[in-house]
Amino acid sequence: MGYLKHKGYIGTVEYSEEDDCLYGKVQGVANACITYEGNDITELKQDFEGAVDDYIAACVTRGEEPKKSYSGSLNVRINPETHSSIAILAKQAGISINAFIRDALEKRVAIML
Repeated sequence: MGYLKHKGYIGTVEYSEEDDCLYGKVQGVANACITYEGNDITELKQDFEGAVDDYIAACVTRGEEPKKSYSGSLNVRINPETHSSIAILAKQAGISINAFIRDALEKRVAIML
């Protein structure tokens, strides 16, 4: 599956065999369903960007702060032993637990991409 990006928003690219068109949905925006479609990738990108722009404009009109795809805040549950080990390793490295976990995740993602 492919992805589109516009103004910090991330959207999927999918194909509907039934409708013979491309479609998608903006990911990671809580309490909003932002969808778009097109007959080809150019139309899909245009509709995606228009949908994002419309969402932002609607939020501004309502006096709301538009939510972004994936805020960067993530709550992860781990077992207490792993938590303790991370705390010890972070302290030894002279960094916070958040910084330790962020660095570990960034390294893992870089390997996988």
